Amino acid sequence: QVQLVESGGGLVQAGGSLRLSCAASGIDFSTYRMAWYRQAPGKSRDMVASIGRGGSTSYVNSVKGRFTISRDNAKNTVYLQMNSLKPEDTAVYYCNAWNYINPEYWGQGAQVTVSS
Repeated sequence: QVQLVESGGGLVQAGGSLRLSCAASGIDFSTYRMAWYRQAPGKSRDMVASIGRGGSTSYVNSVKGRFTISRDNAKNTVYLQMNSLKPEDTAVYYCNAWNYINPEYWGQGAQVTVSS
């Protein structure tokens, strides 16, 4: 059974930091591209950051220089370090696992709320 379990969300003031974690089980983690998406109320679910099997990263422009995605293949875990948080970063953040061969998997989501 595949599970992606996010943790680390919460309430923080603008300018603060949070680190999200996503622990994966039931998949060959190192063969997956991992990504973080977010969905604000009434909006679509959009990719925030991704990290490839080899460690290459990409970010949406709005978080470049503030967010850092990383992975630890030994722990089957992907992280999202979020600094200088803004109220517009408020959303539910979802962990995503994808590769060419297998189905795509999602976590249950972690609420991040940034107060002004």
